[in-house]
Amino acid sequence: MRARVYLIGAGPGDLELLTLKAVRALAEADVVLVDDLVSPECRSFVSPHARVIHVGKRAGCKSSSQLFIEKTMVENAKAGRTVARLKGGDPFVFGRGGEEKQRLEEAGVEVVVIPGITAGIAVPAALGIPVTHRDYAHGVTFVTGHGADIDWAALVRSKTTLVIYMGLKNLQKIISSLRAAGMDPGTPACLIENGTLDSQKALVTTLEQLSAAGFVGPAVIVIGEVVGLAISSAIQQNARAA
Repeated sequence: MRARVYLIGAGPGDLELLTLKAVRALAEADVVLVDDLVSPECRSFVSPHARVIHVGKRAGCKSSSQLFIEKTMVENAKAGRTVARLKGGDPFVFGRGGEEKQRLEEAGVEVVVIPGITAGIAVPAALGIPVTHRDYAHGVTFVTGHGADIDWAALVRSKTTLVIYMGLKNLQKIISSLRAAGMDPGTPACLIENGTLDSQKALVTTLEQLSAAGFVGPAVIVIGEVVGLAISSAIQQNARAA
């Protein structure tokens, strides 16, 4: 069989949200490159004969360079080894999977993409928040919280649910930008840390009252009327964590 690289999404954290296709690919791989946000339990599906390389890729933490990761995948695939690149969430949602696919294909390496459940959908759902709802939101917008050129005014005008990845560090700047763009400070909003895991922690409040105090991440920020549907379940989550 021709060697290939699997770009695998490990899902939002809960091991049971890993797909069957991902499990099969991990068992097949000779080399596995793993991101920090991937559940350590995923290692149970990796062959005991496989080489596992931890490459980091977590905001604010030391990690391997993207060049090193891509070079390692290409070299191993060219040497006839099957490679698995295991990422948290989905490889094509803020995971650089698109860049890696391009680099591998340029090098003549076969690529198989195995989607994962992205945190932007799964984490709110774990708290009872539907990111779309006929009565509250006609769409959802995913955005990174550390981009310098985000058009916050356009996001406010869209009236979609906003799901912000990697925004914990810049939370106050995000709040100020949204309010300056005209968003009602009373808009329901929440911050969810370690979503889908037993250690899940959530703050359900309003845009005006949203705070990162006591949160260390990884976290997802959800802003929009749909957040109001999670208030009762969020109270239960916080009561369990107390």
